[in-house]
Amino acid sequence: MKKIGFLSFGHWSPSPQSQTRSAQDALLQSIDLAVAAEELGADGAYFRVHHFARQLASPFPLLAAIGAKTSRIEIGTAVIDMRYENPLYMAEDAGAADLISGGRLQLGISRGSPEQVIDGWRYFGYVPEEGQNDADMARRHTEVLLNVLKGEGFAQPNPRPMFPNPPGLLRIEPHSEGLRERVWWGSASNATAVWAAQQGMNLQSSTLKEDETGEPFHVQQAKQIRRYREAWKEAGHAHEPRVSVSRSIFALVDDRDRAFFGYGKDNDQIGIIDNMRAIFGRSYSAEPDRLVEELKADEAIAEADTLLLTIPNQLGVDYNAHVIEAILKHVAPALGWR
Repeated sequence: MKKIGFLSFGHWSPSPQSQTRSAQDALLQSIDLAVAAEELGADGAYFRVHHFARQLASPFPLLAAIGAKTSRIEIGTAVIDMRYENPLYMAEDAGAADLISGGRLQLGISRGSPEQVIDGWRYFGYVPEEGQNDADMARRHTEVLLNVLKGEGFAQPNPRPMFPNPPGLLRIEPHSEGLRERVWWGSASNATAVWAAQQGMNLQSSTLKEDETGEPFHVQQAKQIRRYREAWKEAGHAHEPRVSVSRSIFALVDDRDRAFFGYGKDNDQIGIIDNMRAIFGRSYSAEPDRLVEELKADEAIAEADTLLLTIPNQLGVDYNAHVIEAILKHVAPALGWR
């Protein structure tokens, strides 16, 4: 069995060709799609976070709304850029969203990707410490968040508080038990995957990674996942980790699918991102029988326990629900995912 969810970047554009023409459209349609995905039997509704962009940017109000309107589906992020985050305030928001959903939050975080503006985190009031860079700052914010999510007291109480305090040092409230084990790190390299394992975080591996060996993307990603699991075992954590990969997969089952995605075979691509030579994984689009055979050869999907389907959210809720249903109905059973 494999958990299957969707991942939306939440794009919106005033273009007449877009079904999401405003930020309100993107938010409300995200809620509607999560509800539809739960009804179809999908396992997760995940959202990417980008700042200064016509995309989803403030995840916790959205996740709380989805949590209130659904009952089973996991709600998550993939990923939140920790360079922009106050980890204590984030712990409060995440705790609230998790409690509203009944413990279904899967909190995907990372160092982040290139943004729309130069050093955008500076506008949010964050500056790396002397001798450190923005990646160091993201990891420092992450370590604070992980400690706070343990639920241990650390703040000295006021001897004359407005309301009575429980005994001892105070913690961030609301605290949601178990959320600490549902934090994921989005990793683009083998080294950061190992670091995530050492920190006790689950692993999110996306559709790009550092090109470290020159091998096909799915082969490098599978090796990254194995390295992560080895590091997890060496760290001696008490619980089993989870690993997700993201893929653009489209089963061509009607004329709409063929018009949008029937463009033939796709291949891995090489590019430069943040001065890193990166390999970008291929998309999959074919009739279901052929798609099944192609996906059987993807080593990283085989290694992961969770698959996130990246969706074209600007095509609207109905079409994206169709995309998800086509995978669940025509592809997943043949691969033993269902």
